[in-house]
Formats: sequence, structure tokens, C-alpha cells
Amino acid sequence: MKKRQISARLVLEDGGEYSGWSFGKARSQAGEVVFTTGMAGYPQSLTDPSFRGQILVSTYPLVGNYGVPVKTKTLEPFFDEQDIPLHFESSRVQVCAFVVSEVCEEPSHFASGAPLSLWLEKNNVPGIYGIDTRALTCRLRESGVMMGKILVEGSREVTMDSGVFPHPVADVSPEKIRTYRPTGVDPGEKLPRIVLVDCGAKANIYRCLLERKVEIISVPWNHDLSGLDYDGLFLSNGPGDPKACGRTIALVRRAFSLGKPIFGICLGNQIMALAAGGDTYKLPYGHRGQNQPCIEVGTGKNAASSGSASLRCYITSQNHGYAVREETLPKTWEPWFINANDGTIEGIRSTQGPFSAVQFHPEGCPGPRDTEFLIDRFLEQVRDEKNRREK
Repeated sequence: MKKRQISARLVLEDGGEYSGWSFGKARSQAGEVVFTTGMAGYPQSLTDPSFRGQILVSTYPLVGNYGVPVKTKTLEPFFDEQDIPLHFESSRVQVCAFVVSEVCEEPSHFASGAPLSLWLEKNNVPGIYGIDTRALTCRLRESGVMMGKILVEGSREVTMDSGVFPHPVADVSPEKIRTYRPTGVDPGEKLPRIVLVDCGAKANIYRCLLERKVEIISVPWNHDLSGLDYDGLFLSNGPGDPKACGRTIALVRRAFSLGKPIFGICLGNQIMALAAGGDTYKLPYGHRGQNQPCIEVGTGKNAASSGSASLRCYITSQNHGYAVREETLPKTWEPWFINANDGTIEGIRSTQGPFSAVQFHPEGCPGPRDTEFLIDRFLEQVRDEKNRREK
């Protein structure tokens, strides 16, 4: 017997309203409404901690056609021997609701363990389909992202402010310090030690580092680093306003004085800029998707305007709503990457120390992973500096 359709509405802060049908968990929910331009990879996007507390709109019209890679009976994720999710970017769904044009209830893929709707229901996450997501995306591009709420027939009413997360980074950051070592490595072998400040790190950051045979000390977003012995510092992605991470900014500022290599991704880029003395601001609708073009401007601020043939453009995976304000960067810092669409800063680096960061995801999951070599560059710096100190 076919399941009865339950009507639902998406109501925006500016008074806009879109009618559709409920899927996933049939309950009302409020949150910040944002859109992603990704054509695939919804299991990874929905579990990305950077989307914590947001209502995600998919611009791609059909979602759910390849199901969700979970255990068929329990709908639980698969984990590797390090207890890292195999197919997701965290162990839970991070968005507070999902908005699509059309949802597929009968997926076809060898790795699928459940339909998308059933998986969302298991995770208590509502969805709405059957609305014009193209018109909705145009509205968000013109007016900017805004609060909204999904109201499901028969469920309890919610208010706009009920979807506000006071400190989403604290919600997704680990509570305790933990050490990870790559498998197949002798327990006594000395490996480069990387402290990963986990502000909501995507699982693929852990995978990429472990594949490169380093030891990871994962610490919460506000953990004091003064008692830790490490060779390099890695600042992860995470949700929300970077200025809410005052403790993280302070610990990075102190870490600069040690001269050890530091690399940041996404929120880590913004935190590094703030620690250096720069400023950040909220973008009108952010960069979310796997098709953002970024130009590496080379060494020196004049490289981008010189028309140098050495300039390269990369297609990158991104998920952020804030950016670094270029004119506030200190003289000892320079832009490293620029967004080819809107000219915003996509990476910064110091001219006087081994400190650099990018706004996009080199470990892109879902991809592309065209810039994964930046992680290798960082680890080369770590090994070089480690060797220099040990001589």
C-alpha cells in the first residue's frame, strides 16, 4: 500500500512561502536556509558538520537515486578500524532539514542500504520535496540566506528563532582529546605528530592525514595546546561565525610564536586570518558545492594583475558562509587563492612563517580533490621543520 502523502510548507523569514510534501521525519523544523550546487554526494553533504543547524536546499533536481550507504537492518553507518565513518563526513546527519525538487524512493546502487527518506526519518530529520528549488535558489541569491521553517501537516508549530544554534562549533567539536595512528605502522615508529584542532572536521581530513603516515592528536576547539608536543598544527572546517571561536583564535595566535607549520581549511582559514589580525564578514549566500573555481595568485600581490602564465585555476569543493576581508590582512600576510566568480579570498599565507590556509576543501568529499596536493605541501613543511629542529 502506497504511503499517504503529507503536505508541508517552507516559510522564509522574508515572508516567502513554498508548498510541497513531507519526506523523512514528518515534523516541523526551523533553521538557516542555504543552498548547495553539488550534483552528487548528498550523503557526505548531509553529514558535513559545517552544515550544522542549517536547512539545506539542493539545486540539483533529483536526489536520492542512489540511496544511502548504511547497514540495511539498522541504518547505522559503516566505520573503519579507527572508528572513522567510511562513507560519511561524520557519524550523524548534521543538517536540520533537507529541501529538494524531487526525491527518489526506489534507489538503485550496489552500495545502497536504505532510501534517503527512510534514513532521514531514522535520524529525526525532516525534508520537503515537490517545490520549485530553482525559484527558491534565485530568491536566496538575490536576498541572501535567511532563517526559515518547514511546517509539516499535523506536527507541532515552530518559531523561526527555535532553529538558532548559539555555538554550533561547540556542538560538533569532540569533547575529549584522542590520538590516531595509521594502521600497519609499527607501534614504536616515530611519525610526524599533527595536532588537529577539530572544530567539526570532515572525516576525510582524518583519512587524508592517516594515509600520509602521520600521527594525529585530535583536540576540541578550545583545548589548551601549551602542554602538547607536536610538529604541525592543522585547523579544521566547522560551522558558523568564526568570531564565535575566540578561544581557538587565541590559541592559534600563541602558536604563531612557536614557528611550527600551521595549515587551515575552511573555518580554519578564517580563524587564522583573525588570529593574524585580519577581519571576516558574512557572505550574502556563501559558497556551497563542488564546482567553485579558485585561482592561485602565486607569490606576491601583483601576480594576479600581471597576467602571469603561471596562474592556475582549480575546481574546488566548498561549504562556508563567511570570508576573509582582504584589506584587513597585515602586511606580512598575502592572499593565496581568489574565487574566480566573485573575487573573494579563498586562501591566505604568511610571508614570514610556515602558516597558510585555504577556504576550500583540498580533501573534498564529495570531490573534486584537485587540490589535495596542498596537504602534501603542508606535511613537507612539517617534515622539513622537524628535521631542521632535530639537527
